[in-house]
Parts: sequence; C-alpha cells; structure tokens
Amino acid sequence: MRLYAAVVAGSFRRHATYRVATAAGVFTNTVFGFVLAFTYAALWEERPRLGGYDLPEALAYVWIGQALLAVCSLMGGGFEDELIERVKSGDIAVDLYRPADLQLWWLSVAVGRAAFQFLGRGAAPLLVGALAFDVALPQNPWTWPAFVVSVLLGVVVSFGVWFLVALSVFWLMDGAGVVQVAWLSGLFFSGMLLPLHVFPGVLGEVARALPWASMLQVPADVFLEKRTGWALLGAYGFQAGWALVLLAAGRALQAVATRRVVVQGG
Repeated sequence: MRLYAAVVAGSFRRHATYRVATAAGVFTNTVFGFVLAFTYAALWEERPRLGGYDLPEALAYVWIGQALLAVCSLMGGGFEDELIERVKSGDIAVDLYRPADLQLWWLSVAVGRAAFQFLGRGAAPLLVGALAFDVALPQNPWTWPAFVVSVLLGVVVSFGVWFLVALSVFWLMDGAGVVQVAWLSGLFFSGMLLPLHVFPGVLGEVARALPWASMLQVPADVFLEKRTGWALLGAYGFQAGWALVLLAAGRALQAVATRRVVVQGG
C-alpha cells in the first residue's frame, strides 16, 4: 500500500505544477457558474421548489457542480487520456511488467489528481458562488466531512467508468468515439445540466439509478442535507455498490486485455 500512497502523492504534486492551467480552469468554472446560476434563478422564479429544491439550494447545486466537474472528470480529461495513449502506443506493455497492479496504479493516479482538483480548482468557484449568491450551506458541521466522503466515493465510481472506457481501446483501436459518448453521458446523467430530481417519470428513475448519479447528484444531496441518517448510509451504499461493480468489471476486462496486448501505432 505504501507504493500506491506514493503514487497518489506524486499525482497530486504533478498536477499542482500546472498553475496556469489550474487558474484557467478556476476562471472557466466560475464564469460558467455565473451563467448557470442566473439561468437557474430565472427558472426557479417561474417554478419555485422545482425538483424539491428552493432557490438557495438550486444555486448551491450549481456551484457544487462547478466544483466537482473536474474532480469527478464529468467531461473526461483525467487519467484516461494518458492511459489510452499508452495503449495506442504500446507503452502499456511496460506498465504490465511493473511490480504493481495496473488498476490500482491508475486508481491511485486518479485519486491524487482528484484531490488536487478538489482543493485547487473546486474550492474556489464554490467560495465565489457562496459570496456572490444566497446559496444554501450545511447547517450541521458534520455535513462537511460527510460530503467529502461522498465525493471520494464519486471519484472511485468515476474512475471505474473511465477505466473501462480506456481499456476498450484494446479492441476499438481509437478511443475518440467511446470517450465522447462517455463524457456526454456523464454531463447529462450526473445532473450537471439539471438536478436529476427534475427529470420526469421513468427517465428520472433511470437517471438516478445509473452510476453517473454518484458523481454529482448524490454528493450534492449530501451537501444540501437531503441525505441524513439512514438516508446518508443509503447514499453511501449506492455509491459504494456502483464502485464495486465497476471495479470488478474493470478487473475482469483487464484480465482479458492483458492476454490481448496489441501494440498500436508503434
């Protein structure tokens, strides 16, 4: 475990060196946060309590989404880009010879990256939103650590999805198409555009049951104290269940892929 802890720390330090990119990301998330906040304000003025949220809760949801956009790789741009390139170039063969598990190695990379994104890129837009708008904040101080735990589980679920996407390149030879499908699915089914509680009927039930809900909708509900007590444990169980399913699927696909190492483009 010491090895993987070192990989987490190394990934954190690596992303901390990209100060200009981080500043640009904070600026972009903040600008889009303002656009969405004013859009939500107009929508909630016409439909108060839409999806069970009042306006301060809806505005808080906007800024939570901007904070977690990069943390949970809702639109990609995380470890999967590097892993896909290593599969395409054939460098993955070197990774398979390392005295380390491939899945755990890249999970450690993803956790280190997410930790930096949470502190370096996620906290600033959330703070700006809280200062600029009347947003709902947790009343119970224990909600903050509960939120962090939910975010961590969301990061693991995100990793599970993107690890499967990256390994698909062993067979597809080019990951552009599947990556685009994955980030579009993440953008829609995570609740980034609108809270999933707003989705009507069967669509809403399906969206809330998919893994992408673990990356934004569930952490947001924890932050807004919609999930407390046994409901909080149920939220954690939902996220942990999807994490286990996706990690097991990734483990199985990894086992098949290691028997089919194809050097692409080199």
